[in-house]
Amino acid sequence: MTENSLDTAGRQAAADQASDARAAAAGPGSLGADGVPSTVVKTPPRGGRPPRPTLGRRAVAFADSLWRPALVLAVFFAAWWFVAAREYVPNYLVPTPGQVWETMTTQWSELARHTLVTLYETVLGFVLAAALGLVTAVAIAYSRTLDKALYPIVLFAQVIPKIAIAPLLVVWFGLGLTPKIILAVLIAFFPVVISGVAGLRSTDPELLDLAATMGAGPWRTFRKIRFPNALPHLMAGLKVAVTLAVVGAVVGEFVGASEGLGYVLLLANGNLDAPLLFADLILMSAIGIVLFVLVEIAEALLIPWHASRRAGVSLTTS
Repeated sequence: MTENSLDTAGRQAAADQASDARAAAAGPGSLGADGVPSTVVKTPPRGGRPPRPTLGRRAVAFADSLWRPALVLAVFFAAWWFVAAREYVPNYLVPTPGQVWETMTTQWSELARHTLVTLYETVLGFVLAAALGLVTAVAIAYSRTLDKALYPIVLFAQVIPKIAIAPLLVVWFGLGLTPKIILAVLIAFFPVVISGVAGLRSTDPELLDLAATMGAGPWRTFRKIRFPNALPHLMAGLKVAVTLAVVGAVVGEFVGASEGLGYVLLLANGNLDAPLLFADLILMSAIGIVLFVLVEIAEALLIPWHASRRAGVSLTTS
């Protein structure tokens, strides 16, 4: 069985699933001249790829995706400034945006150092969680014995409050970066496993039978059919995991840390330094947003053929 035939089979299966989803969502509506429901957006012909948008269209689509959240942020900051400037809430509790900006500029070198520490812990924890989660998902999806053995353990590890085991990790591994990275892995691990198992188990059995009939071995079937079919589910889990990894790193810094944004948060809270506290929270959010966008870009590069990546395409005309 050739590589191209398996690639084509995998893409056709994905196109069939997207077409079936549109038909199911449209219901028994009226049919057009070609037999396609009139309320359903037609997909490109099988075996062919939709034309790539030009650079100008990509720029327009990017700007169109930005103005709405930018407007929401502008309204939020305007409301924040109004409440703080009028002192409806005391400034030692809610500082003005100007005070937060002044704190960020005057203490930027120190804040940048702590931000890099938290970013390093988050990225390393996320990468390890993604790798371990994918391996565990494959083991669970391919082996019923491992499914029954590992799934309860994964669930048990998830329901344990991570803040409760943070002091224990500090006792075991010291005050360095290791406890923070382990906490980031523990928090980000679960969504990767769940999404990976769901994706690997969602492959059409008839497609697997076809691949086996054509002589494809387990590894080639996994590489050409199972894994590409699981990517939409897996990328959704990775987007959740990368934001949770930030939480894990910060929680680890709450216990026995001497650097990082979590450590700065404790200092600002103890000193009632509201501007520093707000600046720290903004930097934490920035880390999560940037990493989420990077995973989103990776998703667009890996599965441009999936229905979720077609901007502006809706299931119905209503």
